[in-house]
Amino acid sequence: MRRVLCRDCLSDHDGSAAEPRRCPACGSPRLLRHPERDSLSLAHIDCDAFYAAIEKRDDPSLMDKPVIIGGGKRGVVSTACYIARTYGVRSAMPMFKALKACPQAVVVKPDMAKYVAVGRQVRRLMQELTPLVEPISIDEAFLDLAGTELLHHASPAVTLARFARRIEAEIGISVSVGLSYAKFLAKVASDMDKPRGFSFIGRAEAVSFLAGKPVSIIPGIGQASAAKLAEAGFRLIGDLRDAPVDKLFRLAGKDGPRLKNLANGIDARRVTPDRETKSVSSETTLDVDLSRFDDLEPVLWRLCEKTSKRLKHQELAGRTITLKLKTADFHSITRASRLPEPTQLAARLFSAGRDLLKRECTGARYRLIGIGASDLTGPEDADHGDLADVATPRLKAMEGALDSLRARFGDAAIGKGLSLRLPERTGSRSATSRTPPAAEDPDA
Repeated sequence: MRRVLCRDCLSDHDGSAAEPRRCPACGSPRLLRHPERDSLSLAHIDCDAFYAAIEKRDDPSLMDKPVIIGGGKRGVVSTACYIARTYGVRSAMPMFKALKACPQAVVVKPDMAKYVAVGRQVRRLMQELTPLVEPISIDEAFLDLAGTELLHHASPAVTLARFARRIEAEIGISVSVGLSYAKFLAKVASDMDKPRGFSFIGRAEAVSFLAGKPVSIIPGIGQASAAKLAEAGFRLIGDLRDAPVDKLFRLAGKDGPRLKNLANGIDARRVTPDRETKSVSSETTLDVDLSRFDDLEPVLWRLCEKTSKRLKHQELAGRTITLKLKTADFHSITRASRLPEPTQLAARLFSAGRDLLKRECTGARYRLIGIGASDLTGPEDADHGDLADVATPRLKAMEGALDSLRARFGDAAIGKGLSLRLPERTGSRSATSRTPPAAEDPDA
């Protein structure tokens, strides 16, 4: 017997006699039906236009307007609401292009603290469904609901429909759900019917469903990789299904066998709840291109302070310090330095980053600068110094005192004189990056 579930009133009725177009209980057209509905248990949940949805929730006057979350004309789009997307605005698009495509858009500066708080609310509700929650970003995660039927007195599909409705009622945003038997397919399914989507990809249909899809939907396949595969005759996923493994290996290296498996609907990756943090960083897009070291130095200091604060908050320390720069023509440059021991201190981040920055200030003009720490460990391993480094313990004590003052009186209570000559710029962005997910829109 094939069951049909209404996503609005959650009535679950027999759909074997006929295929109703609307719920017989409430009249809603949002019905869930699939031959494998109650046997699939691996889900991908993605908040819809997350940042923009939060801003519209908090300011109802924005509800029917195109909204872009981003910073300044020289920044990039963090998120565009679905109205703005109808004009061609997309995440990571330069702001000047977005405003040219949609000049009537309302631009809102990102409020990361607010978005992180809402993301944690969503995460807590996910963890009420299952302990097997694998965060991918602030607004999306994989969930494995296998074996939860007794706990929730419902199949995973019904449990997830209840969850989606609860998110809308309690948090005021919407999510899209993909349900399948494998992570790759669950992610593909969650993108199929946005916003407020709920889609299935079952075992019986997976291979035929994938056959006509472009290879670019495979995690890790960007534009360059897709072009390389297309040149070799692999434009569609179906083209990869029977391809010789040795040929794929020559094209994609060790990733070749994975492409063939995914094309055949095979993805054995498990949902792993504890994803190790790989790096902590902060970056900012400048309002004007800068080339002089003296102009970039105070920007770097402020970013080091932000990154240090995040490291301390997350009880992490980094040994490899990476400087990121983006030139006026959007060419990205990264330079790294490895410290003798891990650090949480802004001063030590700045010292390493400053040396890297000096080497790159040779005339090129930069539109973006960032600093990050990786090769992470716990704070107990950080900033001890030794007989040859007696300065680090003093720096640690000094920053600890400054942190206490800021915790009591606010971040602006005390600062380094260097930051007083900070040039005008857009708001900076901070990030905690994890094991890199597939090449996908992180805020679809």
